Amino acid sequence: MRKILFVASEAHPLIKTGGLGDVCGSLPPALTKLGDDVRLLLPGYHDALQVAGRLRRVAQLTLPPFAAPVNLLEGKLPGTHVKCWFIDFPAAYDRPGNPYLNTHGQDWHDNASRFALLARVAVVIALDHAGLSWRPDVVHAHDWQAGLVPALLSTHTPRPATVFTIHNLAYQGVFPHATFQSLTLPHELWSMAGLEFYGQLSFIKGGIAYADRVTTVSPTYAREIQTSEFGHGLDGLLRHRAAVLSGILNGIDDKVWNPGRDPHLPAHYSRQRLAGKAQCKAHLQTELGLRAEASVPLLGMVSRLVDQKGIDLLIAALPVLLQQPIQLAILGSGEHRHEATLRALAAQFPEQLAVQIGYNESLAHRIIAGADMFAMPSRFEPCGLTQLYSLRYGTLPVVHHVGGLVDTVVDCNDLTIEQGTATGFSFQATEPEALQQAVLRALLLYRKPRRWRVVMRQGMQQDYSWMHSAAAYQELYDELLAAATKFEALTPP
Repeated sequence: MRKILFVASEAHPLIKTGGLGDVCGSLPPALTKLGDDVRLLLPGYHDALQVAGRLRRVAQLTLPPFAAPVNLLEGKLPGTHVKCWFIDFPAAYDRPGNPYLNTHGQDWHDNASRFALLARVAVVIALDHAGLSWRPDVVHAHDWQAGLVPALLSTHTPRPATVFTIHNLAYQGVFPHATFQSLTLPHELWSMAGLEFYGQLSFIKGGIAYADRVTTVSPTYAREIQTSEFGHGLDGLLRHRAAVLSGILNGIDDKVWNPGRDPHLPAHYSRQRLAGKAQCKAHLQTELGLRAEASVPLLGMVSRLVDQKGIDLLIAALPVLLQQPIQLAILGSGEHRHEATLRALAAQFPEQLAVQIGYNESLAHRIIAGADMFAMPSRFEPCGLTQLYSLRYGTLPVVHHVGGLVDTVVDCNDLTIEQGTATGFSFQATEPEALQQAVLRALLLYRKPRRWRVVMRQGMQQDYSWMHSAAAYQELYDELLAAATKFEALTPP
């Protein structure tokens, strides 16, 4: 039995802002089902503690430079058997709402200190100095908020093996050099090969430089971040560490995302019985005020309305697309300029374009089920989950050929349809015209219902459950543990 400590800043359903929360809420239970002993360490956010259920204090730690003691509370990840430890330190975490941003949408002023505390507690547990009588074989840290964990553990001998997963390299946890000094981090970690990043402190660089293995959330993204286009200034280090860098696709919860029994849907359907999907479409059209016409193809999008997700490309493509017999349903929030433009276009084309600003989980399910196609024109996409949901729901993805979208969507053409591998539509250039052409190709295929259903069913039979991803992580852990019986203190490569 492998003993694994997960260290993360969020995990669904306790706290979630994006894909990181989905992974850290789903992968530990999947590993547990495969026989591993997984413990999850999280900050004790106000909102997370409110939904965590019954908790008990299992340790009280004294950690410089904090004057007050740090309590460790134990519970279970809701709906699972995974043991969860919360860092109870109100001065750092007792704040409702977003775990990273204040009510004005700005980073909390003490984020460096808050997540350095997460790393320090992780190290104490990893070295079995917390009085818990449990020492992990592997410490698996996630994204910049946990980037200091491999760095700090590298100064100890012996120590557990370390894995660091990059969920989105665009977010790096960069702070002034003065912050490094104020956090009283070991002086040997400050170097060009260590935590220093153009004169500043980089949390994510700590994970990349010091972890025994580095992973990303898709194989293609692992290759992309080694280039200047996607590397955000760290591509040189990532190329240097290429031998220990790999990509493992995220999975989805196939019980939550199941068109055969999804409670959010007005009708259920399956790969064998597709009739319910037409009912979902008709219901969605009526719900959003669109013309309830079965013959008109419906393109859905559920996304943050920011440039990374390519919403500007879709907006630029709309004048051409809305000249076609097509409807669009968009749900999301983000930059005000994009929200305003979409609202104006929806007012101009009320029978073709429906826009809901904000987020509604139930409506998201209905859009993914009721749409015929699903748009993901992201400029970069480490993995992506909504294209996996749409595949499962028989909604053909229209995606930019980047990151995890490359690894999960096979473009429709005569050859791939003939081979039975086609699952959606992709485009190469980061231009509105390229997106337009991909959608127009989809409209042509939609007019051939028999071929369309062949591609639908091909997508619906793809298996992207978490059990596959968990097995891939187990293989990685085993390779890592087989390499050495103990891990010595490291200097960065």
